[in-house]
Amino acid sequence: MSEPFLNRLRQGPLLCDGAMGTMLYARAPEHSTHGRCFDELVLTAPELVQEIHRDYIRAGAQVVETNTFGANTAKLSAYGLAESARAINRRAAQIAREAREIAGQPVFVAGAVGPSGLLNIGPGDEQKLATLRTLFRDQIEALVEGGVDLIILETFSNLAELRQAALAAREVGGLPLVAQMTFTEEGQTTAGATPTEAALALAALGVDVVGTNCSIGPAGAFDAVREMSGGLASLGAGAVLLSAQPNAGLPTRVENRFLYVSTPHYFADYARQFADAGVSLIGGCCGTTPDHIAAMHEALAGYLPDSAPTLWPVAAPVSAPPVMTEAVDMGASAPQTRFRQELEAGRFVVSIELDPPKGLNPTKILDGAAYLKNMGVTFVNIADSPMARVRMSCMAMARLLRDALDLEAIIHFTTRDRNLMAVQSDLLGAHALGIHNILALTGDPLHAGNYPNLTGVWDVDSVGLIDILRGMNAGHDAAGASLGMNAAFHIGSALNLNMEDTAIDIERERSRRKLPTARHETRAASAHPQAHLTETELELRRLRAKLDAGAQYIMTQPIYDLEPLERFLTTFGPVPVPLILGMIPLHSSKHAEYLHNEVPGISIPDAVRARMRAAGDRGREVGIALAHEVITQARDRRLIQGCYLMPSYGRYDLVGELAQELLRTASTADARRSS
Repeated sequence: MSEPFLNRLRQGPLLCDGAMGTMLYARAPEHSTHGRCFDELVLTAPELVQEIHRDYIRAGAQVVETNTFGANTAKLSAYGLAESARAINRRAAQIAREAREIAGQPVFVAGAVGPSGLLNIGPGDEQKLATLRTLFRDQIEALVEGGVDLIILETFSNLAELRQAALAAREVGGLPLVAQMTFTEEGQTTAGATPTEAALALAALGVDVVGTNCSIGPAGAFDAVREMSGGLASLGAGAVLLSAQPNAGLPTRVENRFLYVSTPHYFADYARQFADAGVSLIGGCCGTTPDHIAAMHEALAGYLPDSAPTLWPVAAPVSAPPVMTEAVDMGASAPQTRFRQELEAGRFVVSIELDPPKGLNPTKILDGAAYLKNMGVTFVNIADSPMARVRMSCMAMARLLRDALDLEAIIHFTTRDRNLMAVQSDLLGAHALGIHNILALTGDPLHAGNYPNLTGVWDVDSVGLIDILRGMNAGHDAAGASLGMNAAFHIGSALNLNMEDTAIDIERERSRRKLPTARHETRAASAHPQAHLTETELELRRLRAKLDAGAQYIMTQPIYDLEPLERFLTTFGPVPVPLILGMIPLHSSKHAEYLHNEVPGISIPDAVRARMRAAGDRGREVGIALAHEVITQARDRRLIQGCYLMPSYGRYDLVGELAQELLRTASTADARRSS
């Protein structure tokens, strides 16, 4: 499976960030002087850590490392934090991803793993080596769960220890792996290994990128990677890539502080020398700041290909979307959407769900969407501040995608944040912008998001929203006032297939989840008594209410075998509208356990989770194969008329190839039926 990080590295130098510890020391010296753990700041001062990530991204960093250099159980135990190791690593990855989302740039998040801190490690001590591998595996698993794009093993001076970290990373999964050693001024590790010996040993372990970081400044690092390059030449050009992240020179102690003397200008000059020597990943370590990275970014501008480098394989570069200049014809009803036309023609549709950015810059989303379009995708689902966390307007994102890439959106529209007037106002605006595919949702409860003390609106629920949309299609608003023409909304509803036959008290459940009370529901929803129902009965009654209100297609929560879908169809009977199956492809056993145990509405069978455990480092391949099996079986049995795929952590490549294959086989099947 292709990896965006490695694909991008092969197109030209990639700039990593600089020191995290240096910046934390400068901005939060109280944590250092009182013996606090810098890694713990992801839990106690996440805004500070994220601010530093954003500063590096603004400076031009294309890779940011998580604040987890010392976040293994051995080092954390010195602070009484060993039990928090998994939480620290997961949160650190999430903070770095949030910084990327806010910046809106196609930046890679690297999970940083440093040495254990345990001493006297030798190749003959099997028990200690096994302990090391377990320690590193636990940390890397948590980073992968948090959504990192690659793993960087850095500042190792003992090759035997680094070998265990690399083996642990390969046991966890197939993410790209960077391994960096630190060398003394004599050009060896403290254990006596030369750069050539280290490079060849790491290459034999299947490491993708080898290099050096820390301890010595740019001059020493340059000598080390040049020697590594010579040693790796026998493996063939490009077999293993090179990295260099030197310190800002040797530190000088001034009044209890260590100061580094290498200037940004000096680092910029060496950035060019590293690029000339064939180093692919270039960054900084101790003493480097956003100023150093900004200077290096400017220096490396001339080393990229003539065409802009791409993040996703075969993706076309995306420029800023053009400003809309055409007039919107308000004199007649809008034509049917392409999505509706495909469904009414009986063709199988594939859509990809995209989350709008958390910040002002949509570049990363547009870049990923361009890749998906090149894989044959023509429809995208756009969430409406999912999990009650603030993101860019789904309507604005839909219009940007249409203008830049001619992708048609199905927007998720919730009643959580809008009163009845705002609901109608936004729908009128969406229609004028050419956004007509609406998935009507009540919305996630606010206590799940980043503004838990806000009060939800919910003047109507999803059934009421469908009723409003149907009224607009008939030419009037919720109060019966004329709109001057009939709208052309294509109205969708949601369905949870993972229902259980457990009795629930409806009002108690509303209170617990802070959902709208009965007085907010529409006549269509409240026509059925709902005092004490099973979860299955409640979901099926609400679906009938949605269909009665005017729903024209159904989009489901993910399932991982056909049993929930078959059970639903047996219980509910024939579904009069197209059914679109949701799917989140699994990429590891940990991912499967997280979705099963922590995400509402998702249930993964024991057999599937066992299959993911058995997959080991082939988790992504097995997860995609499993998704393909479920979707194609349901399609071939004519149980569904489409699917929408939800990528985890913005990994569009994990769904792009799957979408391409589903579209290819669906086209073949459609042609066979028509003939």
